[in-house]
Amino acid sequence: MAMAASSNSLLLKNPSHPSNGYSFKNSTTKIIFPSHNNYFSNPTRSNKPFSITCATQVQDRSTTNSTPQSQDRVFNFAAGPATLPENVLKKAESELYNWRGCGMSVMEMSHRGKDFVSIIEKAESDLRTLLNISSDYDVLFLQGGATTQFAAIPLNLCNPNDSVDYVVTGSWGDKAFKEAQKYCKPNVIWSGKSEKYTKIPSFDDLEQNPDAKYLHICANETIHGVEFKNYPTPKNRDGILIADMSSNFCSKPVDVSKFGIIYAGAQKNVGPSGVTIVIIRKDLIGNAQGITPVMLDYKIHADNKSLYNTPPCYGIYVCGLVFEDLLNQGGLEEVEKKNMKKAEILYNAIDGSGGFYRCPVDKSVRSLMNVPFTLEKSELEAEFIKEATKEKMVQLKGHRSVGGMRASIYNAMPLAGVEKLVAFMKDFQARHA
Repeated sequence: MAMAASSNSLLLKNPSHPSNGYSFKNSTTKIIFPSHNNYFSNPTRSNKPFSITCATQVQDRSTTNSTPQSQDRVFNFAAGPATLPENVLKKAESELYNWRGCGMSVMEMSHRGKDFVSIIEKAESDLRTLLNISSDYDVLFLQGGATTQFAAIPLNLCNPNDSVDYVVTGSWGDKAFKEAQKYCKPNVIWSGKSEKYTKIPSFDDLEQNPDAKYLHICANETIHGVEFKNYPTPKNRDGILIADMSSNFCSKPVDVSKFGIIYAGAQKNVGPSGVTIVIIRKDLIGNAQGITPVMLDYKIHADNKSLYNTPPCYGIYVCGLVFEDLLNQGGLEEVEKKNMKKAEILYNAIDGSGGFYRCPVDKSVRSLMNVPFTLEKSELEAEFIKEATKEKMVQLKGHRSVGGMRASIYNAMPLAGVEKLVAFMKDFQARHA
């Protein structure tokens, strides 16, 4: 696929091209910046901004990461609600007015009618296939975001005086702990707050309560970019591991059997905001505290197959389209490979910048989904975001609690989007270092 570069434009070459570099062109000069890290040690400087476009050659249009970005769409690096696969959006668009000849939109269907029941059942079936979820677990499609589960979990699993353990590796783990204080006796057995949430502890060093009903972790901290690469084991023989997987759900294979509960807000990786997915071992259902609101009781939702009240029907439908797309890509093993490649390209650019860009997270636990970074010259951060936005790369501003920048590169972020960001970062450094 050939593209002609306009004046002052960057043509990002096919990464498989032998030169493996970025070619910047304008009307008077042609400068080749190699894609390896030596570029940063001796950048070619220019005060003239470049307009950056991507021309990555398409090898296989059936997979999300190789589908070219439409000219009228931006590369959306938002942490959530986040980018969705273009082919999923187009499929939803084609079925919006009249879903598969039934004469109405999914948004108009009775949630108890056969059409929607077929939608939610297929979504559950495909998710079970993706994560190899056994019949020992129920899959629930709920509402209220992962934040609602901060209360639902202790209400369903604990009595008021029960002890539970929390490993706090970021803001979301901290919020989960604070909410649990209302319904049981949670203990923070490790916190990364003193080191600004840049690490994950050695599991051998965790001083777990041997009587704790459960051990809670946040598998990927969206704000701080810290991700568990493996998982601790509860010390209590009857204890269970619980994980908030909101921002890395379905980004890689997970052994569900290691967990009692996995929960996730859909708006990061698998759908629009409004859907919360809970995967819960069946033997944990049915012991809710008497004060538990009916809408937080897992037994109510499990007995009614997520249809106790009107669920977020359209959101569940889109999640189902995403699950189908992930299966078509070859499953989560193939998806993880693509995510690792994208993350490697971006982290290499940061680490190879000679300090111009910095990621504070310990390298061993850096997230594949959320990449926070700062500029050595913090006064340039606003200009970085402004120029990136002009180049159709949006939502790169870091969370208000930590500042800096954050690039969320979920499943649906094409490789071309990360390549374009890295090319922009190199050009920005050349002009401002």
